[in-house]
This record gives sequence, structure tokens and C-alpha cells, in this order.
Amino acid sequence: MNLQQLVRKNVWDMKAYSSARDEFKGEASVYLDANENPLNDKYNRYPDPLQWALKGKISKIKGIASENIFLGNGSDEPIDLVIRVFCEPRVDNIVAIDPTYGMYQVCADVNDVEYRKVLLDENFDLDAQKLLEKTDNNTKLIFLCSPNNPTGNLLKREEIEKILNTFQGVVVVDEAYIDFASEDTWIAQLEKYPNLIVLQTFSKAWGLAAVRLGMAFASAEIIKLLNKVKYPYNVNILTQNYVSGELDKLELRKAWIQTLLKGRDYLNAELPKLPFVEKVYPTDSNFILIKVADANGLYNQLAEKGVIVRNRNTVSLCAGCLRITVGTDEENETLIEVLNTLI
Repeated sequence: MNLQQLVRKNVWDMKAYSSARDEFKGEASVYLDANENPLNDKYNRYPDPLQWALKGKISKIKGIASENIFLGNGSDEPIDLVIRVFCEPRVDNIVAIDPTYGMYQVCADVNDVEYRKVLLDENFDLDAQKLLEKTDNNTKLIFLCSPNNPTGNLLKREEIEKILNTFQGVVVVDEAYIDFASEDTWIAQLEKYPNLIVLQTFSKAWGLAAVRLGMAFASAEIIKLLNKVKYPYNVNILTQNYVSGELDKLELRKAWIQTLLKGRDYLNAELPKLPFVEKVYPTDSNFILIKVADANGLYNQLAEKGVIVRNRNTVSLCAGCLRITVGTDEENETLIEVLNTLI
């Protein structure tokens, strides 16, 4: 892979903004370099623009060097930045599976980049050859969500490998739900595949959706490009400090995952018993996609009872489908109780 040929020329040639905290690294007794207010101690200083302390803790947990980590405002920031780095508006294009996470297309549209969809099969599986046939010389990115949203399933590993070994652009594998899956993360394959970017998040297994912190893992060269175009202080000190503390709760996180997997098993066992549930799709995520006789009607009936699920009826290949997040034991039981009253 020739990285320079893939990156937009203006991005490759540009000089990144250099903040005061970029130019001086270390500790000092007097800071007069960043035009900060010295009178509100604790939150008056700009945070580390590259979040090195936090990356150091993540590095030990993920088993990857800090230089291979990018932190952003949720996963949506690295999704947007990847497009801005690699795709020339109105020239280049992106290829992605369909259905999948909607922000890939939103970010493509915002950046005025063509977005090409390739339908999964009836089992929501990926056909690598079919996807590759949709690419051309101006395809810079492929987005693959695995486990996929809203379908819940892992994409077949051998199909992803075919794409990584064949495609001459960058492949983004979004692993927002990987902690609930039986397969290993793709992070360990970054050295083998320099064209791979792996996305993860603190919103799901870590239970930190409100904090808004996403992770991208890639070659050091790609991470440098993302840092080049991001806003200088994209992750505030409150987020950095809070997440740093949460990283010390690994055992609690493991317990949460086990609780959610047991809840998933409970719903997988109970949902097929309902006469209006036509299919419960296999899932590797913290949610379950079901096909019902009347998705719109059932959604409205649940909402009237104070139970909110996600109506996916208008999504490609998901006609008649509702997406149900695994909740607490009490929430799961309430859902089933309410559904039983609708028989």
C-alpha cells in the first residue's frame, strides 16, 4: 500500500496546527505560553492534545503501542476524519455493506463523497467478491461493521481477509460490539495489514455512552494523519480523567459483559415463544434483531406501555424488524411480560 497515493494531496502537504501544549511537553512551575487564565486552578489549563497518559493505560489493556491509538469524540469523529484524510470530495468514493451503521453514509454525505452500498445476503453475511466488484480506482475506503449494526452478527472473518488482501485502499473495521462476540478483535492483525483501521468505543461494554470517547487503532503513519487534521483539543480533560479512572475497573467491566450475555441468552430463549415473533436473528452483540408480523404496530404498542425498542422496519433487508437492546434483568423481564400481554 502506497499511503501517500491514497491520502488527499492537500492533507499530505498541509502543516498541522501546533498548539502550545504540542510545543512544550513536560512539567514546569510557570506556564505563560497558552494565554490561559491562571486564576481558576484545576480546569484552566488546556488538556494534553494527544492524550498520552490515557493512551498509555489503553495501550496496556489492548496490547498495542500508544502510537497506534487515536482517541476521538465518540467513534463518529474518527469515522469523519478518515473520510477527510483519504477522500477527495466529488472525486473519490466509499464502499460499505448494507444494512449497517448509518453514520458512515452521513459522514460521506457531509464531506460530499460518493457512498456505494453493497447488500448483504439473506443471512446478513458478507460476500467479499461482490463488495470488491463495487470498487474502482477512486475507491479509497471500505467500511465494515463487525459485529454489524443493526443485524448483530459478526461478518465472516475469511471474507474480511479477502478484502484486506485484495483492496488497495483502506479498510475500516468497526468493532463497537466486539466485547460481546466470540471472536478476537482485529487489532492483533494491524502489523499484517497496514491498510487496516479498527474502531472501538467506550459506549458499549464500558457503559460510557454519555462520556463520548471512541478509539481508532491503525499504523503509526495513519494515526499521525488523523492527528494532523483533528481539532487540537478534541478530548477534554474531564473525559480524559474520568475514563482513566474507569480503566481501573476491568473486573467490573467483565462482570457487566457476563450479565449482559446472560440477559441476551434469556431474551433469545423467550422471544421465539411469542406467536407474533417470526424470527430471532443470531447475534454477537448486546442487542437482538427480531422479525415480527407487524413491526410498526408492535413498536407503538410497546411505546404505549413505556417500553422503547428500535424500529428497523424501513432499513434494507430488515422489513418487519425490531432491534432490542439487552437491558438489566428487570428490564428484560418487563419487556417479555409486556409482550405476553399483547398476545
